[in-house]
Amino acid sequence: MGFSGHTARKRFGQHWLIDAAVLNSIVAAAKLQATDRVLEIGPGRGALTEKILEQPLQRLEAIELDRDLVVGLQQRFGKDPRFNLHQGDALAMALPTANKVVANIPYNITGPLLEILLGRLDQPRSNGFDSLVLLLQQEVAQRITAAPGSSSFSALSVRLQLQCFCEKVCEVPPRCFQPPPKVNSEVICLRPLAEPLQLNIAITVEKLLKSAFAARRKMLRNTLCQFVPEGELQNWLNQANVSAQQRPQEIGPNKWVALATALLAEF
Repeated sequence: MGFSGHTARKRFGQHWLIDAAVLNSIVAAAKLQATDRVLEIGPGRGALTEKILEQPLQRLEAIELDRDLVVGLQQRFGKDPRFNLHQGDALAMALPTANKVVANIPYNITGPLLEILLGRLDQPRSNGFDSLVLLLQQEVAQRITAAPGSSSFSALSVRLQLQCFCEKVCEVPPRCFQPPPKVNSEVICLRPLAEPLQLNIAITVEKLLKSAFAARRKMLRNTLCQFVPEGELQNWLNQANVSAQQRPQEIGPNKWVALATALLAEF
């Protein structure tokens, strides 16, 4: 199939997913339909690509950085008129039009790629996706889906949960890959919310998150006092039903919105 002699390259973060059950779980979570245009980033040797093309869909737009894999992918899938392969860097190119993303993301580009795919809380992506089913490093996946109060809950949790409905699909141990990575992985499904936050609220939430999570072990009375006049902190926190003794990882996404809303309204 044109892949003979090619070995996984560390600089590209290449780990081939070979577990059929996990591949099937990814595709099932995407709930593909005949009208869907799917974006796959990093198809590699095409194990997930093959599963996607077994489903009903209108188009599969695949982006592969490694030039040495492009020939093999074209040989394997080029006869399918729904398959369109782009050679290039997903971080540096205009993404092809698609309404769903299904991808095993290289772990070394997770942060910037998520920002490209989803935008930022204070800079949402226009013409966003209906859903994204992503295989990520488990530590990052758990932070995205974490509940308030858990050790994994972070500013990333708040940001992503204010942008998307975030759901765990399945865990993926190293043995499911060739070569096996040194960390566990996890599949998650992100479904962007229909209505993004008002821009002024989103900008304010970002400011609050940066201040509070920069000192995540400190109580809010010590990290948020800079935002209101002296003596008004308790009144502001009361309006959002938040305690001055709480720490940032104990505050759920909706309460960060409440804090931002009250701050904009009163101060």
